[in-house]
Amino acid sequence: MNITEKILARASGKSEVQPGEIVDVAVDIAMAHDGTSPPTIKTFQKIADKVWNNEKIVIIFDHNVPANKIMSAEFQRVAMEFAREQGIKNLFTHGEGICHQVLPEKGFVKPGTVVVGADSHTCTHGAFGAFATGMGATDMAIVFATGKNWFMVPESYKININGDLGEYVRAKDVILNVIGEIGSFGATYKALEFTGETIDSMDVSGRMTICNMAIESGAKNGIMEPNNAVKQYLMERNVKNFDIVRSDKDSQYEKEYTFDVNDMEPQIACPHNVDNVKPVSKVEGVGVDQAFIGSCTNGRIEDLKDAAQVLEGSRVHDDVRLIVIPASAEIYLQALDEGLIETFIRSGAEVCNPGCGPCLGAHMGVLTSGEVCISTTNRNFVGRMGDPNSEVYLSNSAVVAASAISGEITDPRR
Repeated sequence: MNITEKILARASGKSEVQPGEIVDVAVDIAMAHDGTSPPTIKTFQKIADKVWNNEKIVIIFDHNVPANKIMSAEFQRVAMEFAREQGIKNLFTHGEGICHQVLPEKGFVKPGTVVVGADSHTCTHGAFGAFATGMGATDMAIVFATGKNWFMVPESYKININGDLGEYVRAKDVILNVIGEIGSFGATYKALEFTGETIDSMDVSGRMTICNMAIESGAKNGIMEPNNAVKQYLMERNVKNFDIVRSDKDSQYEKEYTFDVNDMEPQIACPHNVDNVKPVSKVEGVGVDQAFIGSCTNGRIEDLKDAAQVLEGSRVHDDVRLIVIPASAEIYLQALDEGLIETFIRSGAEVCNPGCGPCLGAHMGVLTSGEVCISTTNRNFVGRMGDPNSEVYLSNSAVVAASAISGEITDPRR
């Protein structure tokens, strides 16, 4: 079996499972945020009185923090009251950051476990060798009540990534290139298992970026065998008592792809689909009104360092709004210590509190008709950041920073 099949077999009490098989899976960690907790709670209250385990449920406020409208405030109050009633110990309401960043930072994600979240980008945690996937409020309510849910064991695609990434070419470019090849629906309900020398040597931040965007090809989950960087990350957070699961050498895959990244340039996902991917050289010169660095995809310290390196000594173009949002309070504090926040502010950027920000198009950084944003986020759908007549281009943080300076999409290597 491969890594996904092994984890699902163990979690369902079976010696082995087959793709297409329906299994009842025991969940290790269940997560919801301020946007998805209330509908989950509403359904839960119809079927149960007490959660299955008050230590395995994590609720994190990140989508609208601080609350930007009455409904947001009401949603957060419902979640807080529920947490108090149920004795839920893991409630994060004080700007700790985006759920997908906070979960591993706080030591909740372990290799070989099953992590579910009421958010589609829960697949981020496959970077740690966990089976991690998103689900809707009804399914999450079942998990809150029973600690279990059913899954169909997915077919798996093996994605081999080999080669060395060049200057200002990052994990974001790798996954955009993969999605551009596979297509937005090309891996629907598949497990994407990322492997190869590039993945083996990649830092935790890059691995999280790649698994985060597995859902953008329709995948059920993205997953990687933990490398030394992951082991070090877990050790630093005192995460213990886990088993690293590895695919058998004779594992079966429905499809296998191989990508050579040696000569790849920064990639851009153009409006209005994530698979509309072109090299930056084909998109340079497109004017931008807003630039955003942040989100659960690329708001980590490595992304901020790249951006600050490009911005150092320069000013944001007069016609561009540059918004920078660290993915968590931990990252914000590190960026402060390293002088990155000062670099951003002196360059003319607006630095905001940890959270999802413009990625939702509802809280801040809303675009009006005809405006263009270059962003490190994961989706560029019509209306994703505001007016349906606006446009969003996706890239890595160095491209965003360079574009903010020039006022048009720019290759940072220049």
